[in-house]
Amino acid sequence: MQVKYSATVLIVEDDYNILDLIRLYLENQGFRCVMASDGSEALKILSDNSAIDLVVLDLMLPKIDGWQICRWVRQHTSLPVIMLTARGEIQDKLQGFDLGADDYIVKPFDPMELAARIKAVLRRSDSKPQQIDLPGLAININSYTVKIAGEAVELTPREIELLHFLASHPDQVFTREFLLQQLWGFDFPGNTRTVDVHINRLREKLDCIIDTCQIKTVWGVGYKFVLEKANAKHFL
Repeated sequence: MQVKYSATVLIVEDDYNILDLIRLYLENQGFRCVMASDGSEALKILSDNSAIDLVVLDLMLPKIDGWQICRWVRQHTSLPVIMLTARGEIQDKLQGFDLGADDYIVKPFDPMELAARIKAVLRRSDSKPQQIDLPGLAININSYTVKIAGEAVELTPREIELLHFLASHPDQVFTREFLLQQLWGFDFPGNTRTVDVHINRLREKLDCIIDTCQIKTVWGVGYKFVLEKANAKHFL
């Protein structure tokens, strides 16, 4: 009987006991697993294998560390990344999320929780429209690029994800708490100030060069993405 796999997960981990534990549990949950024990091997697999659906990535790796792997993934693919590490400091988590990690799990961990997070991240990833084209603004979450009037704008992966999420729901107001949960995860150790910081950075980078759309504050509630009325018809 042929096994039907739900998704293919690349596990990048230099501890063979942990690597094998994750593989066994995920395979029992219906995932196909591809494994790498160092950063160089992981990059080769990612470059050669288009069938990968998600990456479980240890940070402290031989040859090429997990930070560099995550940065490469964000520059070249739209693959979801779950960071797996023994380092639980808030600053490490912030750095991971700013690089574009979709979730962050600290060792020791429960394989059941890891599988649940993988499924949740894949659901969120599948629901994203890949390309958003607005008057003067194009956002591609697949290539992690933003263009204004055809010119590329340099944003961090998390800024791109935040802009993409808001632009996917024009005129809809989202609370800071909802945005924090949606983009950083339910157990993110930071607070809603993190959302404010990223919104302010986006405004600094975008408001001075584009006037067809804005991220507006709804006082006492949160934020919404709006199009100028003269251009709203182009979105329909």
